[in-house]
Amino acid sequence: MVDAVATHYSGGGQMDGTALAARIAEALGRAGKDIDELVPEDLATVDEFHIRGRKATLEIGSPLGLEAGSHLLDIGSGLGGPARTIARAYGCRVTGLDLTPAFCEAAAILSGWVGLADRVAFRQGDATRLPFGDAAFDAAMTIHVAMNIAAKDRMYAEARRVLKPGARFVAYDVLQGEGGEVAFPVPWAREAAISHLATPDEMRGLLSDAGFEILAVEDSTEESQRWFEGVAARLAEAAPPVTFRSFLGDDFPTMTRNQVTNLRERRIRTVTFVCRA
Repeated sequence: MVDAVATHYSGGGQMDGTALAARIAEALGRAGKDIDELVPEDLATVDEFHIRGRKATLEIGSPLGLEAGSHLLDIGSGLGGPARTIARAYGCRVTGLDLTPAFCEAAAILSGWVGLADRVAFRQGDATRLPFGDAAFDAAMTIHVAMNIAAKDRMYAEARRVLKPGARFVAYDVLQGEGGEVAFPVPWAREAAISHLATPDEMRGLLSDAGFEILAVEDSTEESQRWFEGVAARLAEAAPPVTFRSFLGDDFPTMTRNQVTNLRERRIRTVTFVCRA
């Protein structure tokens, strides 16, 4: 199952991090961007791989209580967009962990492009077996990761273990809605075998059982629907030069249309949980 998830996010397992970064660089060049003059915002259409993009990342950063000396853990860091956004906004250090080796390699390369290699680092690993010591981090976040993880109890228990007492943890994920089964393919899965959605009530139980105090819950489903409708409309007009298609492949437009359906029919919901360890 772990291999199947990693393969899904790395172009069928055909790309390493260097090849993925080269593909992104080529797309940026077509968009008129100079690799030597990039800022993090130039990467937003490919490295903020979650619903509502950078806006959602900044919303997540706000309740984490970060300052310049903080060390944040990003569980499921992907291409590193959220880690770079938060590091730049708060001046903190961020360690990202991701299951897909190509993502970790490419994330380091992209961080060098925008001058943030000294603030962010990426490590390959499993969210249910974090390779860090107890109470190692001042805060943690996870964005659109648990959908691929069946053992969510272990994931959240591990997140709690590596956080200092009183530290904040924010989980922003796609959850099972009341409208029926998910229409596949979607960005996190081409088939149901690697999709493991929890309901909002199940999430509350999982987080509480892991030892977290839930401070706030925000359902952003309506805004997420509008966001994905906008993405679908832009793809229908003319494909932007730099998109998630760079690593998900040519069926990304189909995934996008399915996401509009899934959100519109409330087959899925997007919910953020702000917690305290």
